[in-house]
Amino acid sequence: MFAVVKTGGKQYKVAPNDVIKVEKLAGEAGSSVDLADVLMLGEGDDLKVGAPTVEGAVVRAEVLEQTKGDKVVVFKKKRRQGYRRTRGHRQELTVLRVTDILADGSKKAAPKKAAAKKAAPKAKAEDAAPAAEAETKE
Repeated sequence: MFAVVKTGGKQYKVAPNDVIKVEKLAGEAGSSVDLADVLMLGEGDDLKVGAPTVEGAVVRAEVLEQTKGDKVVVFKKKRRQGYRRTRGHRQELTVLRVTDILADGSKKAAPKKAAAKKAAPKAKAEDAAPAAEAETKE
């Protein structure tokens, strides 16, 4: 299975265990990152194309390292004017290894499930509140 993902204004075709360099994303080495802008999913003849993204699709990746790209030299010159300027730039990059491509949100992260469990007791408290109001009205 492969996916086309958009991040940092660029598009990347990825498959499980691919290593890609993208523009800097928040996260330390060893942490997990979810890329939610999935433009296309596919395997063989079974393709899903988003408009603009595929609903519920997520690409999960592991951050391998935070690094910098090659130096880009910017040189400005105006002839016969004695004007020359040299500047350099190194783009900050994040190296990712794609661990999972989730076509639907069925394999969501465990912390989100834990948050849903915490919300359930609050709902029970809300159900108890109308019953208490009914008793006071009588």
